[in-house]
Amino acid sequence: MPSKPSATCWQPPRAVCTQAHGKPLATRRLSTLGAECWRNRIKARRCYWPNAIAVNRRRYGRACRWPITGAFSRRARSGLLQNDEFKAKPMSELLSSVSDHLLAPGGVTIESLQTVLGDLAGPGIDAADLYFQGQISESWALEDGIVKEGSFNLDQGVGVRAQSGEKTGFAYSNAITLEALGLAARAARSISRAGQNGTVQAFSTQDVAQLYAPDNPLEVISRAEKVELLKRIDAATRALDPRIQQVTVSMAGVWERILVASTDGGLAADVRPLVRFNVSVIVEQNGRRERGGHGGGGRTDYRYFLADDRAMGYAREALRQALVNLEAIPAPAGTLPVVLGSGWSGVLLHEAVGHGLEGDFNRKGSSAYSGRMGEMVASKLCTIVDDGTLAGRRGSLSVDDEGTPTECTTLIENGVLKGYMQDKLNARLMGVARTGNGRRESYAHLPMPRMTNTYMLGGQSDPAEIIASVKRGIYCANLGGGQVDITSGKFVFSTSEAYLIEDGKITAPVKGATLIGNGPEAMSKVSMVGNDLSLDSGVGTCGKDGQSVPVGVGQPTLKIDAITVGGTGS
Repeated sequence: MPSKPSATCWQPPRAVCTQAHGKPLATRRLSTLGAECWRNRIKARRCYWPNAIAVNRRRYGRACRWPITGAFSRRARSGLLQNDEFKAKPMSELLSSVSDHLLAPGGVTIESLQTVLGDLAGPGIDAADLYFQGQISESWALEDGIVKEGSFNLDQGVGVRAQSGEKTGFAYSNAITLEALGLAARAARSISRAGQNGTVQAFSTQDVAQLYAPDNPLEVISRAEKVELLKRIDAATRALDPRIQQVTVSMAGVWERILVASTDGGLAADVRPLVRFNVSVIVEQNGRRERGGHGGGGRTDYRYFLADDRAMGYAREALRQALVNLEAIPAPAGTLPVVLGSGWSGVLLHEAVGHGLEGDFNRKGSSAYSGRMGEMVASKLCTIVDDGTLAGRRGSLSVDDEGTPTECTTLIENGVLKGYMQDKLNARLMGVARTGNGRRESYAHLPMPRMTNTYMLGGQSDPAEIIASVKRGIYCANLGGGQVDITSGKFVFSTSEAYLIEDGKITAPVKGATLIGNGPEAMSKVSMVGNDLSLDSGVGTCGKDGQSVPVGVGQPTLKIDAITVGGTGS
């Protein structure tokens, strides 16, 4: 793994990332719909991207208006509005706050964790850790003017893990008491017999960058105000166009506290807010019905959606998507040049490239990128990073779920494979540094290497020049569902918003287009990369081995010279 970066890869406009690639980040103007280039949601084999309450679990969305240039404001880049100005707390204060809520009620202290870890460690154990989690979550959904869902959940527990070589013993409990910890520790340790003579190091802490306010995002507005907001957006959306037949508005929030203690002396805590807001509409014209959807969110609170008329921006964009689909014609088929729009189209990178660069797949040799470190695996125009340090972003974490500070990890630099995303286990077994990518759905799940915010850095081309360079092809503003084979790199993606490119101009919208290809091969055919890097709107959720975690994606506009397009048109 390359050395750790000395700064995040998302800098103020025209600043230079101090990671090895040293390229200035692209800049762009704010769209009229908000501070970001909002993108659609996707449901795929390994990742799904929720968008409100959708019939038959289908997901829809859009791309922001093309082309856009200019610069993000600092607040837009951070993804925070109301809570972007807060006093960062030292790790000692976070530990005290989290332990008071999670440990103290059950008679557990920080000092007693050393004893539990001592029971876990010993002959045959390479490493062990304790993961405590407490979570408050809620969700609201309004369909056709009626509140169809209103849920509130409390959950807490502890996961106990012991590692011996490649083997892992794991047990969990929803009771946080010394008795439960002892039982779980004995159960976890019983499976591990062939490792080293484990020891428990004294706890040490380090302050980390706080990327979000630790306040409870669910309490900033009352329940009555939440329902009123949903009803107001529903009514205002219906007033936008007489062709609207159905509207669904939803919002959800999570407030999570975690504490991690490990035999290597690691001791860390984090308090994480997370919210999202979605609008879905169905329109009908001349007997044809189409759907559109849009939303956003991040590690902030509900006031984010109230500012700058943002929630109604989602509604207007959902309507625009639906109306575009009403006019779409059948997509052509064949091998064609394809231009992927900026922002949400980065989900193709996430799927076709990102998963293949996770440490567990490469340690086992089951990825198309296994054993290719230092080789050209993409066009020299491609530099791809995974960055968990972006303030307020849905995929960001101050520390991962193993207590490791997140960082900006260069995966591919100028087309050359530079590194994999690692958790503690796979980093130890591969003899490399961990990268802060150990993530888990909850205390009842084991951590594994997972992405945070994965995106391609901007290039030098103007998006208009990229479109103008195509005689006949497809412009994909948004991708829909897809499947990816990690071992071969082969993928199939549907598009939820796409257009014909004819004589260098975007013309008619098309429907039913699919992209068929191979991840490394497609990346090697990237011939132009735009200067309009943007990230998605912040409602993405990635699934892997039955676990779901929030993530972000992004990219600039880019051109792939040739890719197989499936369609039913001529």
